[in-house]
Parts: sequence; structure tokens; C-alpha cells
Amino acid sequence: MAKYILYFTQGCHLCEQAHELAIQILNESDIEHVDIVDDTVLMEAYQTSIPVIKRTRDGQTLYWPFELEQIQQLAE
Repeated sequence: MAKYILYFTQGCHLCEQAHELAIQILNESDIEHVDIVDDTVLMEAYQTSIPVIKRTRDGQTLYWPFELEQIQQLAE
């Protein structure tokens, strides 16, 4: 099971930036990528705030904009 979820949409340049930041701190294999487009619940929750990184063990969530330091804190 992934330790983190990156909520995104295809073609989102901010989502690409968030992914690049995330893999500087987190292992790629620990990140599940979830495109919100096909899920109405996720669209309702995140459409105006993607990219979003959520830690699966406790639901702690980072909403864009975030920086490396915040991802590091999430990883602790």
C-alpha cells in the first residue's frame, strides 16, 4: 500500500511541479497517483486545490502551494 497519495489531473503543470518536489523527499514507489477527473467525490473535494498530497496512515494533507520543507515534515 502506498504511503502517500498525489491527487492530480493530466496536463496540470502545477501537479507536475508537485510531483518533482515530492520525489526529492519521498520514494516514488511510496506515492500513488490518483487522477481526480473520473471521480465526482474527488472532483468535489479537490478540483480547486490540486495538486494535493495526502499521507495515508493518518490523512494529513498538503494543499498546493507547498514546498520541500512541508513535504519533509509530512514524511516525518
